[in-house]
Amino acid sequence: MPLQAINSLSTTPKMAALFSDESMLGAMLSFEAGLARSEASVGVIPASAVAPIEGAARAELYEAGEIAAAGLRSGTITIPLVKALREKVRAVEPSAAEFVHWGATSQDVADTAIILVLKRAREVFQSDVAWLDKALSRHSDANAGTVMLSRTLLQAAVPTTFGLKVAGWLGAVRRAQARVEDAFGEALILQLGGAGGTLASLGDRGIAVGEALARELSLGYPEAPWHTHRDRLANLMCALAVMTGSLGKMARDISLMMQNEIAEVAEPVAKGRGGSSAMPHKQNPVGCTLTLAAANRVPGLVSAFLSSMVQEHERAAGGWQSEWATISSIVQATGLAVASMAEVAEGLRVDTARMRANLDGTRGTIFAERANILLSAKLGREAASSLIERALAASAKGRDFVDVLAEMPEVARVLDSATLKDLRSPGSYLGSAEQFRTNLMRSQKQECSALDRSKGRKS
Repeated sequence: MPLQAINSLSTTPKMAALFSDESMLGAMLSFEAGLARSEASVGVIPASAVAPIEGAARAELYEAGEIAAAGLRSGTITIPLVKALREKVRAVEPSAAEFVHWGATSQDVADTAIILVLKRAREVFQSDVAWLDKALSRHSDANAGTVMLSRTLLQAAVPTTFGLKVAGWLGAVRRAQARVEDAFGEALILQLGGAGGTLASLGDRGIAVGEALARELSLGYPEAPWHTHRDRLANLMCALAVMTGSLGKMARDISLMMQNEIAEVAEPVAKGRGGSSAMPHKQNPVGCTLTLAAANRVPGLVSAFLSSMVQEHERAAGGWQSEWATISSIVQATGLAVASMAEVAEGLRVDTARMRANLDGTRGTIFAERANILLSAKLGREAASSLIERALAASAKGRDFVDVLAEMPEVARVLDSATLKDLRSPGSYLGSAEQFRTNLMRSQKQECSALDRSKGRKS
């Protein structure tokens, strides 16, 4: 499905198709056809009514614009859609028309339809997160020993490795995906409660119909209808927001590292990707930009969803009616962020020489902490701090910090030449960086394996 201009920077073609008019109508009609089959299976409606209802329950038979316009008058598009479905069934088999939407209410259709779409969205997320995971894992392993600057408050700090930095991104993505999967598992359930949430219209066969319909649609069956209890969906929206925020952090890091003055990494290059309409020399961080835009939007959308949770009694006025647009926007924004960062990670260009050059460009000042520790052990903290301060002042005027230290008699008396030489080696001051990296990679893989096993149990 082609993107619309208005949402071209807020979704992907796959996600846009999931939330298209045809998809949404199709999901609603899947509910109606499944309901007819389920009710016939337990003797609530005649078996002869099923085929005419199934035959009419095809999205291409309906004009979405007309139904949407009528929905503005009825307060839900379920009412005009059911009316149109009943008319089409009546044209084929008048007696079957009486059993369209039997015992259900409008919210049953609307809620189950959005759940069916979310079920398909889950598959897209799983695929794109797996793509991102594979790319980040490859970069982390390949750059386990690639030394670079860590940066705190945007300033040079101490040496770290690019492998650890990438593992940090990946760890956050995997934790977020575990939460998203758990939330999907809880939220993908049928809604069928009838007029007041009791299924009284189906007599003693309400639960049997509900269980059959859940099987028909491959959804979970809840303990009871959840018309005004939106906690499961809220949990999913929050989990998606955390995923988007974690991706936004990764995008922020990469976009900063792409600045010309830093130039340590770069997004993949492709025709028409990341250019400027005015400056031909530019290669903009387009994937990061789209992800950051999503991360800017999603928190407000989640806030809107959380506000809509306060719903009155057994059917809300204005609560669930607001949710389709909000859910659609959150899911599509998160989907865009995942796909964008997967593309970025897949083709990310890493300039290890520039990382080392930026590290060397600090003129050794990033070793001040290490020098202070060594000297404090020999001279005491106050004396060591005084020497470090003098060396840093000289370095600010263009001298190398370690060279200045080596020329100080007070330093030469307590630190031998081998120690001073080693002081210049960033690889000697990485602490537990590699252990942290491998911990992240190992623990997150275990977490994902446990998640896969739990998914198998749920299915």
